[in-house]
Order: sequence, then structure tokens, then C-alpha cells
Amino acid sequence: MHTVVTALGWVGAVLCLAAYLLVSTGRWQAGSGRYQLANVVSGVLMGAVAAAGGVWPSAATNAVWAVVGLITCLALVRARRRSADTDAPEAATVGPPRRTTLTQPTGSKGNDWTTRAPDRRAHDVDAA
Repeated sequence: MHTVVTALGWVGAVLCLAAYLLVSTGRWQAGSGRYQLANVVSGVLMGAVAAAGGVWPSAATNAVWAVVGLITCLALVRARRRSADTDAPEAATVGPPRRTTLTQPTGSKGNDWTTRAPDRRAHDVDAA
């Protein structure tokens, strides 16, 4: 039984480090469901191993780590459901949004590029 517990601890540790590596290299986003789920699973596995060994500070830390990941996962699921409920069916047929470019406001000085024009042609017409 000790071997199984140790193996699960190693799986949790590798999963935690792999998730951290993927976020650090930009392959995953910190707010992604994959990363948060990896945190939950690794926290549970490493926390269970720590508890089995009587290492209570590590067990408590991993339990909190898993709970934070679980709360974040639940928030992501709720946000997706809200997004799916508010999306209009006809929105899929509208097409991509128009491209915008930054333009300098009329009469401004310096590099205050805060006004948006719908596209380059509209900017060129305004400047003429």
C-alpha cells in the first residue's frame, strides 16, 4: 500500500510541475480550466500522501491549493454557462467583427492615439 501512495504522490508532483511549466511557457493560461483542474488533482494527490505520512503542514497547504483550484473551476463553468445562455443564436451568422485601426484625434498634439476609426478607409477619408 505504501508503494501505491508514494506513486500517487509522484503523479501529483509531476502533474503540478508540468502544469506550472505549461503556464510559465505560455502554452496554458493561468485562468484556464486545464490548469485549474491540474491544480485540483495534484493538490488532492500530494495532500493525501502528506496526510498519510503525517506531514500536516504540507497536507493542509495542498488541501487549500486543491480547494482554490476547485473554486476557480466552478467559477469557469458558471461563466461558460452564463455566456452560452446570453449568446443569441443569430450571432453566429453575423460574421467576424470589423477591423479597426488607431487614429489620432483631430486637433490633438503628440502621440495620443486613443480614438478608433472603423477601418483604414474611414481614416483616409477623414484626413483628406
